[in-house]
Amino acid sequence: QVQLVESGGGLVQAGGSLRLSCAASGSIFSINTMGWYRQAPGKQRELVATITSGGSTNYADSVKGRYTISRDNAKKRVYLQMNSLKPEDTAVYYCNADLSPSSDYDAKYDYWGQGTQVTVSS
Repeated sequence: QVQLVESGGGLVQAGGSLRLSCAASGSIFSINTMGWYRQAPGKQRELVATITSGGSTNYADSVKGRYTISRDNAKKRVYLQMNSLKPEDTAVYYCNADLSPSSDYDAKYDYWGQGTQVTVSS
C-alpha cells in the first residue's frame, strides 16, 4: 500500500525557517510530479510548489523567493525549505505525489499525505 508521510512542521516565529519532508513508501513503480499544498482555516487548499521527476519546479507567487522545493528520487522524498516565514503562511501543509504503483504501473494516481501543521507567530 502506497503512503506519503510528512514531517517537519511546527511552531516558528515570523522570519524563521522550517523544513518539511515527505517520504513515499510502498510498492511504487514510478513517481512523477511531487508537490506541496496548504490549507489555512476557512480557506481552500492551494498549491505551494511542485517539482517534476526531472527537477523542474513551480511555485505559488506568494512563496517565490522564500520557499525552495527539492526531491531525492532515490529515497522517494520531497522537501520544502521555508524561509522568511510569515503569519499568513500558517496552514496545514500536505504532500502530494502523482505516481504509478507497481500493481498498476500503466496508470497514474494522485496520493496525499495526512498533513503537517505549520504555525507562524507574529
